[in-house]
Amino acid sequence: MSNSNSSTMHAELDQILNFVDSSKGLRAVVQESGRILVRQDFDGKALTFQTSEVVEILQRVDAEKKAFIQINFRNETKVLLTDSLVGFKPIETMGLDMTRLPKVVTTPDLLSVSEAISESMGSDLGLESELEVLKKVYLAVVAGGEKVGFDLSEERDWLNRLFVSKIRAIA
Repeated sequence: MSNSNSSTMHAELDQILNFVDSSKGLRAVVQESGRILVRQDFDGKALTFQTSEVVEILQRVDAEKKAFIQINFRNETKVLLTDSLVGFKPIETMGLDMTRLPKVVTTPDLLSVSEAISESMGSDLGLESELEVLKKVYLAVVAGGEKVGFDLSEERDWLNRLFVSKIRAIA
């Protein structure tokens, strides 16, 4: 690795760590392996990535004049680090109208969708089509989070267990 590449990576790492250090709800750790772990205080979920995966870091400001940074990765994904959460794109899902979803989601959105799934399953109306849409939304958010570096295996397992128990209840 050349010195300019190394110094660029250090500058990018510093930029990320400085932003996280100044945030109210994010914590960062640089692991011995060189991976960066950014943990959200809100739900304890952590994004992990190698600095070598970072292509570009952009300083941005939202409509409310709050600063955030956009990190673009080699695999053409990106995350937005805000004052308290990490935002990412949900994965496009067959049969799901993506225009009805926010362009950027966060891991706490999974809680809202899981509550809607639970309510829908408990309803006497049994709207199967609504349940299918909610399941696709949930999976789009999980897959989007996993693609950028979140470990959401517990959330994926929750949905699988829920639907297995529903099938058993029907049988």
